[in-house]
Amino acid sequence: MEFVMMQETSPPSFSELYSAYAAGQLDPGFSLLLETQSMLRSDVRGALAVSETISGIMFETATPVAMSAGAGARALDLIDALEREEDLPARSAPSDAELAELPEPLRDAAFEAFDLAGWQGTAPGIRRMKLDVKSELEVELYRIQPNARVPRHSHGGTEFTLVVAGGFTDETGSYGPGDLAVKGPDDTHQPVGDAGEVCFALAVRDAGLKFTGVMGMIQRVLGR
Repeated sequence: MEFVMMQETSPPSFSELYSAYAAGQLDPGFSLLLETQSMLRSDVRGALAVSETISGIMFETATPVAMSAGAGARALDLIDALEREEDLPARSAPSDAELAELPEPLRDAAFEAFDLAGWQGTAPGIRRMKLDVKSELEVELYRIQPNARVPRHSHGGTEFTLVVAGGFTDETGSYGPGDLAVKGPDDTHQPVGDAGEVCFALAVRDAGLKFTGVMGMIQRVLGR
């Protein structure tokens, strides 16, 4: 069973996320977020390593159970399949060269999304791509040009936004690479791209955005 948020007004603590990740029970959207953040921040890498160590100790001390018939052979087949994938030639560079600068594993997910549908315009200077990582959550990559404004909005649930490059500022402060902004249903804000560098941000949310103003009127008319 995958780890999901129990209540939209009570997001999971980061210790819960780390533990679920180490146990292999975290939703793929959150896994992508944590893995990407760990590439940007040493403290997150350390927290994940501790969680994985604890999970390993618990696994080693657990009472053994009998394997199902043929389980060993199936495991070896999976290992062989992974090794064959590693032997494949590296994929060619994407036509959107900016994606090549993203950290793993976000880079691969962005490549696939770009090949499938590419960037979608949201507002002047704002583009987004939906990432298909087999998640039950909404997972999107945003590209925010310097000084561009994301339309003001609130949230239907809880949203985790990780700054991957550049930065943005909203009513609650400024966020740079590795920073995580957590917003809930009571939060309304308007992120603005910081001057000097394009901002890339990874958003994971359990419900859609609710726009205000003209964008909100359009959203209501379209029934989204």
